[in-house]
Amino acid sequence: MRVLPPGARVYLLGAVAGAIACLLPALADPGAVPWRTVALLGGLYLGCELVKACRLPGGRVPEGIGSFFPVVFAAVFLLPPSAAALAAVPGALTGRIEQRIEQRPAGLRRVWHAAQQATAAWAAGHIYALLGGPEALAGSSPAARVADFPHVMFPAAAAALAFCLVLTALDGGILATAERRPAATAWRGLPAGTVAPHLVHGLAGLMMAVMWRSPYGPPAALAVLLPVWISCWVFAQYHRERAAHQATIRALVQAVDIKDRYTRGHSERVGQASAMIARELGMAEDRLEVVRIAGILHDVGKLGVPTRLLRKDGPLTPEERRIIELHPEYGHEMVRGIGFLSEARAAILHHHERVDGSGYPYGLTGDQIPVAARVVAVADAFDAMTSTRSYSRARPVPVALAELERCAGAQFDPAMVLALAAAVRRNGWHPAVTSDEDLQVIPAGPSGPAGPAGLPGLPGQPRPGGAAAGRVHSASVRGGGSPEAGRAGTGGAP
Repeated sequence: MRVLPPGARVYLLGAVAGAIACLLPALADPGAVPWRTVALLGGLYLGCELVKACRLPGGRVPEGIGSFFPVVFAAVFLLPPSAAALAAVPGALTGRIEQRIEQRPAGLRRVWHAAQQATAAWAAGHIYALLGGPEALAGSSPAARVADFPHVMFPAAAAALAFCLVLTALDGGILATAERRPAATAWRGLPAGTVAPHLVHGLAGLMMAVMWRSPYGPPAALAVLLPVWISCWVFAQYHRERAAHQATIRALVQAVDIKDRYTRGHSERVGQASAMIARELGMAEDRLEVVRIAGILHDVGKLGVPTRLLRKDGPLTPEERRIIELHPEYGHEMVRGIGFLSEARAAILHHHERVDGSGYPYGLTGDQIPVAARVVAVADAFDAMTSTRSYSRARPVPVALAELERCAGAQFDPAMVLALAAAVRRNGWHPAVTSDEDLQVIPAGPSGPAGPAGLPGLPGQPRPGGAAAGRVHSASVRGGGSPEAGRAGTGGAP
């Protein structure tokens, strides 16, 4: 488990201190707080979060589908800002979180979520009050308890938007400090996929608040949770389908690893490096996921290559090389019928193309090669050079990056090479899956003399073509040509 960087610790402590400051007015003046409503909404939010651990018809609600924010929004619309922040804390602290080995301790992440939601609820409450939301909710005749529609809709929507923006702003900050992402890309794409869901949750929360203030009281507000429950069930179906997709990918990768023992773990590492490049380039999250999957499955066509060729220790004959070079086309055909892999097919087919046109299977050049294929080609070469194989020892990461740079413009897209170098410089290379004892694992930061554009460990200027381009051979065929050209090739066996 990685240690939280000092900058992220300071950022987290600042967020917690800010959340406590949001809660202080309610704690300092308890007489001004409707504690019964706070307790009911806080308990309801807590119960909604706990119910996600129970089984629903069709299966358990999966991890990571989000919180029951309609209850939080109801608190924002019914309570003073500090009291609304207080009602959000119990559910945020106990809500289920994704458990992944590489992520932060669960307790720390729960505290982070509580600070996030309390701050966001406080900000949303102030926006709602500033725009006259409480008066519109009370209506022109408070005794009748009828909300003033449609005037109450604008303050409610503004509050939901403020809640969303605060959450995403805090998320971007933790990505920039904990994951050391560039400030220009840490927030990119975060609000786009969350504004609409938060507005829908805000509408549900407004309906809860209206029902809460009606003559029927809090019990009537519970009826609003039924569509929320149905939404969670729909999300459960989606996540189960997603889990099936992941299982399909794992099965394909395991089949390749079993067949070609020399490159076991290579697919996952290429997917990881591809994601690093895509993130450095500022790709949106959905596009980044496509690139990552393409990197994982780039060699799935090996399943169509005779095992004796993949495991052959001696040089390959020209005919054997031609057979192995069919693996991108085999891979493209293998995933053709798998709908959710449609966007990754182009990268699987073209990841051995070279920007100078000397690659295969179609000899594409420059921008003719799909972007995802250019990303995967660099990631493939990087992992091949930094992994120990039966036919080559692992190279140090700075040496591998320098080799990629020397081949930029001839074999590789220079932009992809620079993106990988920048990502490794910032985050280090920490492959999550490996079976190679000598795999290079380096920390972030400078390692060697600074090269072009200030990148560490990249000595000299790019030299397209020539001997360097030959040393990182795009055909990636073991035994073809000289040992340097064939066995130090990208991806080992193709």
